[in-house]
Amino acid sequence: MRQEAQKVIVGQEELFKLVVVSFFTGGHVLLEGVPGTAKTLVAKTLAMLVSGEFSRVQFTPDLMPSDIVGTSVYDSATHQFNLKRGPVFTNVLLADEINRAPAKTQSALLECMEERQVSIDGVRHELSPPFMVLATQNPVEYEGTYPLPEAQLDRFLFKLHVGYPGREMERQILMNYHEGFDATQLENAGVENVVDKDSLLQCQEEIQAVTVEDAIFDYIVSLAEASRDSPELVLGGSPRASIALLLASKTYAALEGRNYIVPDDVKLLTPHVYRHRILLKPEAEIEGLSADNVIEQLLASAEIPR
Repeated sequence: MRQEAQKVIVGQEELFKLVVVSFFTGGHVLLEGVPGTAKTLVAKTLAMLVSGEFSRVQFTPDLMPSDIVGTSVYDSATHQFNLKRGPVFTNVLLADEINRAPAKTQSALLECMEERQVSIDGVRHELSPPFMVLATQNPVEYEGTYPLPEAQLDRFLFKLHVGYPGREMERQILMNYHEGFDATQLENAGVENVVDKDSLLQCQEEIQAVTVEDAIFDYIVSLAEASRDSPELVLGGSPRASIALLLASKTYAALEGRNYIVPDDVKLLTPHVYRHRILLKPEAEIEGLSADNVIEQLLASAEIPR
């Protein structure tokens, strides 16, 4: 998957790797970055590689929940209500600028993300696996936005910062477009789907078998306790954060070709798992601390298993 993605994604290889980790873990990702940094391209490429369907929803203040999940439409010919499926019935859903929609619309995604189902007029409709939400938000423009509540943020496995590519990478991007690359025509770039549903399930079974030593469990719990006891935080990591860190570490280890977790797997993924789940005290923010600064302190204070 990573080899195929390199045909179209330049300068965001580490980002794509973490998105793949989330995909095989069965989680969702919140991408934070300015426009034009390949967030949509990453989502479309992932869908193509896994032979899946791709949908994109531009979140706006007037977007209604039914615009996402769908609605029941009366058919006068059959005198029955038929389900008009919304864009959530897909495999990879790109929720673009998710913080621009009001809370009621944002909450329409909660059931989809957690339960993998949609309830419309009291009837449950299962979402076909695999299902992944890639949500984006702009870290600069906050006018007219609705901050995501903690309950929804907790549903995302990772929060990833999407930065600018390096000079050489950006030059390569220009060369690719000069030579005819078109991000809307990925099939012309020679990207081939490499994972089907059966092989995905097989991969997830192998990931489940990754070995975890007792010391790793203790290390993950120590990080959670340190976040809850931190004088810089109002809110520390929940048990869901610990579960997310464990499962993501197992996937990362498997993608690295190992059938066991090492402490470095946990350390590498901790910032992405925790940065959207912890809440800083006002005085910590006044001092200029960020979530990532506090996470660095937590990692420094927790004893690393040997």
